[in-house]
Amino acid sequence: QVQLVESGGGLVQTGGSLRLSCAASGSIFGINIMGWYRQAPGKQRDLVATITSDGNTNYAGSVKGRFTISRNSAKNMVYLQMNSLEPEDTAVYYCNAVRNWGDRYWGQGTQVTVSS
Repeated sequence: QVQLVESGGGLVQTGGSLRLSCAASGSIFGINIMGWYRQAPGKQRDLVATITSDGNTNYAGSVKGRFTISRNSAKNMVYLQMNSLEPEDTAVYYCNAVRNWGDRYWGQGTQVTVSS
């Protein structure tokens, strides 16, 4: 099993910044892709950004140029720097980890609220 613990969410005004962190622990062997997803009230959970163990990144179009995902494999951490936040970014943000053979794990989520 892999445990993922997010931190760094909160309330911020439009145009502000937040940095989310996710700490992975447990049986982390074979974790390849780590990423962030978000779910707004009444909506499905959507991809925000992912990063592979090789450092390749992928972003949702709505956050490209504003959000940056990074990873510290030595510390088993993944981060999401969020700049120029908009009310539409308000959601619960979930950390995600995927093993090479497909096992997927989720954190408990952290709330991000952007006020207009």
